[in-house]
Amino acid sequence: MNSESLKHDIQAALSRYPHAEVGVSVRDASRGVALDVNGDMVFHAASTMKVAVMIELYRQAEAGYFALDDSLRITNTFSSIVDGSTYSIEEDNDTEIYSMLGQSLPIRNLIYRLITSSSNLATNILVGLVSADSVQGTIERMGTRNMKVLRGVEDLKAFDAGLNNTTTSADLALLLEALRDGQAVSPGASAEMLEVMGDVPREMITAGPDERGKVAHKTGMITAHHHDAGLVLPDGGKPYVLVILTRGIADEEASARLGREISGIVYDHLRG
Repeated sequence: MNSESLKHDIQAALSRYPHAEVGVSVRDASRGVALDVNGDMVFHAASTMKVAVMIELYRQAEAGYFALDDSLRITNTFSSIVDGSTYSIEEDNDTEIYSMLGQSLPIRNLIYRLITSSSNLATNILVGLVSADSVQGTIERMGTRNMKVLRGVEDLKAFDAGLNNTTTSADLALLLEALRDGQAVSPGASAEMLEVMGDVPREMITAGPDERGKVAHKTGMITAHHHDAGLVLPDGGKPYVLVILTRGIADEEASARLGREISGIVYDHLRG
């Protein structure tokens, strides 16, 4: 497989969006492909940071700090990392969880919401359990260089101060490779995490033109940012990692189209 040809075709697709910044990373162990286009460009992580949070939750569970079947109380009061002032989540894809305020849910259920519905409330509850510092320490030990998990989400004072969670496509690809290889905590934990990620609705990354394969991934979106990072498991083929990070495309459908185009290009080169 000619990596330069793949890179050329990705760059040709990006050339139609001259005002956008896009990072793409492809990892295919079966063909020895490790390709980056702007792989070290730093982006606001949006909800892709929730993969790192999930990995740390499984790590601490396996270390015996808690069990994934333990329950946590559902609250909506959090402290800003800027000055300790309190704030609440006001925007969330997961509306159902707000009817459960004051009740308790198993950590495993909260992890599922964290990933599949990208629940902001579940995110902050879980970050409060394991701490952002612990998440950061774990991903650095795994080898990330530029990914930063400073806090939970919707901390507007931190956002205004420029204290944001950030990532690169190369760093997300590294975490996904660890999941693929069964090295994110343990083989069993990696398999469970990928199973959860397999229930995320598809936006950019696909499993080929017939969609018979599977995609275990995490999407992320914030103003003019649209991301997708995952492991593609083609029907009957070897898995590969694909990360697409975009900034500067205000139209969500346009960024999704670009992501799907890149995904199709990668699939055609690797498995077509």
